[in-house]
Amino acid sequence: MNGAEALVRAARAAGVDVCFANPGTTELHLVGALDAVPEMRAVLGLFEGVCTGAADGYGRMTDRPALTLLHLGPGFANGIANLHNAKRARTPVVNLIGDHATWHVGVDPPLASDIESLARPVSAWYRKSSSADGVAADAAEAIAAATGTPGVATLAIPSDCAWGETSAVAAAVALPEFPLVSSDAIQRAAEVLEGDGPRMLLLGGRALRDEGLRWAARIQAKTGCRVFCETFPARLERGTGLPAVERLPYFPDQVLELLKSFEHLVIAGADEPVAFFGYPGIPSRPIPASCQVTELSLPTENIINALQAVAEEVGANADGPTAALSVPARPSGELNPVSLGTAILATQPDGLIVMDEAATSGLPFLLGSVGVPRFSYLTLTGGAIGQGLPCATGAAIACPDRRVLAFQADGSGLYTLQSLWTQAREGLNVTTVICANRLYRILRIELDRSDVSGAGEKAQALTDLGSPELDWVALAKGFGVPGERVATAEDLCAALERSYATPGPYLIEAVL
Repeated sequence: MNGAEALVRAARAAGVDVCFANPGTTELHLVGALDAVPEMRAVLGLFEGVCTGAADGYGRMTDRPALTLLHLGPGFANGIANLHNAKRARTPVVNLIGDHATWHVGVDPPLASDIESLARPVSAWYRKSSSADGVAADAAEAIAAATGTPGVATLAIPSDCAWGETSAVAAAVALPEFPLVSSDAIQRAAEVLEGDGPRMLLLGGRALRDEGLRWAARIQAKTGCRVFCETFPARLERGTGLPAVERLPYFPDQVLELLKSFEHLVIAGADEPVAFFGYPGIPSRPIPASCQVTELSLPTENIINALQAVAEEVGANADGPTAALSVPARPSGELNPVSLGTAILATQPDGLIVMDEAATSGLPFLLGSVGVPRFSYLTLTGGAIGQGLPCATGAAIACPDRRVLAFQADGSGLYTLQSLWTQAREGLNVTTVICANRLYRILRIELDRSDVSGAGEKAQALTDLGSPELDWVALAKGFGVPGERVATAEDLCAALERSYATPGPYLIEAVL
């Protein structure tokens, strides 16, 4: 057995069963090791950002890491944007990066780079293996680190460590548990939520799964607080039979205005709200001085246990309200963000997974989704666009019995369009709806909000995608995915139903 095979066997023994790969020469022994361990599924991505984004989607839906297999520093660099998103989502991901042989790197070959300096900003854990005998144990520690934080772990493997013979086997991985929240924090949060004045409970992380939502609904029913979720949740369970939460707005002035109406903000599993960008005259932390912040739990703590403890502390013994089935009527007429979102809501099947990178076209969908059939809702957590199509790809591999909808803005979809090829190759049940407004519309909105003077011909051209006009159906066909273009709400409803009834991937270009 060589180090590469020992690594793959260690990963499989720890419960890891998928590797999203875009390998090169320094990874070939790891590629061979995947054949030696048939239980490890190998999925090829044509771009490293597809691999890292797919690992993010897989981890969000399983709470287990997938492996990525990437080629030296430049290959890893191609995947960093979606690892940034995975870091913000606190998704368990384990990156394997093939490096030059230990005795070769000193001659400064063309692909040599400082892998560690690239990996550190997006990795909670990093190591470079030093021997074939240590590779399996290094992999086991990476998996434990990624699962326990959770977060991104990165392991660089010099090629001589991969091809070198070894008999070393990794010890069983002891996966750490989320630490419990202190009794003091629980007591403080309970006192605030039971107190006087308007109060908000802000949820994030695993608090947005079924159990967390139900404990929060109990607290809400007992104390009268309002419950919100963070602006870009990694995963939110939504729909019929679940408690509904409101969503914190995106723009900081909107957050500031909202929080002015609250005297207390209790945070459970989310970060304190901050502005995505700095704007003149608007604070980076849009929490008014009149609103007192109380932290119940960090995202890395046992949020579910903390919410249960608070519910018991305030005597919240009765279940809170849940959403009744309320599907909107099918829309008609031209497509716009409202009719687009309504068409999706009116036709979506039970158990859908929605990866929302629709940007400016997506808000009406979430606002209207309270009473539709149950679904899982994933978002662009870190703001690095190009996450939607890869994340949907990984979610489909994680949940082959569920349909996935990639709700995708056209501008950001171009970053990782190669995901369609992987969906076709693997036969994944992904419906992609392209919001084809032919613009970087969010930049147009930001231009209007900013103090940029003029915003003339050049500014308009740099936010325009209409010349030449993109043909998304043709692009999808080139990657092996069937598709169609629609321009009315009626046609979109029919196209969605066709896609859900047809196994495999399908793309719908919705012209806005």
